Amino acid sequence: MSINRNKLLTELFTNFLKINKEVEAIIVSDQDGLIISGERRIDVDMELISIMTAIVSPVIERFRDEFSYKKFGTASFDTEKNRILFISITEDITLSLVIENLGSIDKIAPYAYFLAEKVAQILVATIEDLIEVSIPNFDFKTEGYYGSDNLLYQVGLEPGGEYRFKFIVIGDHEVGKTSILRRFVEGRFLADYRTTIGLNVLSHNFEFFGNEISLFLWDIGAQQYFKRYRKVYYKGAQAAFIVFDLTNQDSFYNVSNWFNELDEFKEHDISVVIVGNKQDLEQEREIEREEADTLAEMLSEKYNRKISYIETSALTGENIEQAFGIVSYHYIILSKEFEENNLKNRILTEINSILENRNTLSIAFISIDNMNNPALNLLREIKDLELSSIKKKKDKAIYKSSKGLILESYNFDSLKVSDSDGVFIIFDSKNRDSIDPQWNNVILKIIETLKDNTVILIGVIARKNANWSKMMGEFNFYTKLEEKQISYFISKIDSEFRLELYKQLEVMFNTIMNL
Repeated sequence: MSINRNKLLTELFTNFLKINKEVEAIIVSDQDGLIISGERRIDVDMELISIMTAIVSPVIERFRDEFSYKKFGTASFDTEKNRILFISITEDITLSLVIENLGSIDKIAPYAYFLAEKVAQILVATIEDLIEVSIPNFDFKTEGYYGSDNLLYQVGLEPGGEYRFKFIVIGDHEVGKTSILRRFVEGRFLADYRTTIGLNVLSHNFEFFGNEISLFLWDIGAQQYFKRYRKVYYKGAQAAFIVFDLTNQDSFYNVSNWFNELDEFKEHDISVVIVGNKQDLEQEREIEREEADTLAEMLSEKYNRKISYIETSALTGENIEQAFGIVSYHYIILSKEFEENNLKNRILTEINSILENRNTLSIAFISIDNMNNPALNLLREIKDLELSSIKKKKDKAIYKSSKGLILESYNFDSLKVSDSDGVFIIFDSKNRDSIDPQWNNVILKIIETLKDNTVILIGVIARKNANWSKMMGEFNFYTKLEEKQISYFISKIDSEFRLELYKQLEVMFNTIMNL
């Protein structure tokens, strides 16, 4: 069975025209102007464009001489009705884009180079090749990091998370960037080298310690000419490989340059792993492991974040999966930090908004150990609250801020909440299958003393496999709550609970603000 190139090209061009409304036609032709494939949106004279391609081919050939590989060139000019962008795919084949006369070539060019790379892949593809014909959105925006709603905060990884992120691969030409990706995605190595034209995009899903990882892999061309477009390609990136060739000293020295470019163009901190490729060529090695480790440590210290180093072989597959596992681990940890910081900022904003309308805001925290209440400890981590301790005793602890925030912590035997605007109770049932009957008494006592228009949060630390419905049914305070104007929330908190507690604190302050 042979590959259906015409079908792939037609689907690719159709997808491209859907994204780029200013492009009126796409034409692939040889150096004599013979049309190989094409697609148009309106009545564009494709034969005329093909003739123009033949005319402009010598110009593009001269442009190629400016590039070290002499296989790439580009040109553009305006006609009365259109703007035309020419990109050489090979020495004999040219991609032409017909753009409406007011269209922006600078805006379309990043997509055009991606399209040229895809066309090049299709023209040489075999039946075993995986060719994706979807068109990425270069206006990719993210509010932060994608992840599950129930992220666990810990050094180790718990199973059950779902993460998807944009991942870029950069580094000098011929270091093996595309080979690494193809080994990871397709499980094979192709010996034939072809320079990436601007950009190639793949997607791949894999499992990592019980977590589902979905990657959008952006293989970015290294040519200096593309630097102005790489800024577009970097947009929204959340993880990166910087790849160098262990047998090429210059590619190693350029790692710092690539890191500086990434730092210049990135929108926020991203996970970075430095990859030394071609580990299989041990006899030709020019960079020792210790030298690369030192560079990773230096960059980690300079940019105040962890940057790992790993050596791989795209030829043999050595450490390829491990490299993607490392960057996924860094991404997951960084995403948790990002979400936590967002939660802290939102909580701080809500507290300040409440205090703008009242003199004080008093919150009581109740747990079995008032000196180590996890929710209170997390709130105290928000430095801008400027909390100071005014009382620490065996039965209670009190913290205040100059703006009027009062945080009080009690154990179950010494609680005093009559003046509180909100109460956060934490019960620990991770070592049991049911609630302690005394917990009902604690909650009823709190309800009796609370004033109207207050909030109660009840958090139960429970195992993942706990029968939550059964535990909820064992509480018997609901009737009493209905007699008073008190808002209440009950939530299950997993054993690793930082983010979940921050979310519950946000719920509490948001509810108080809206009462």
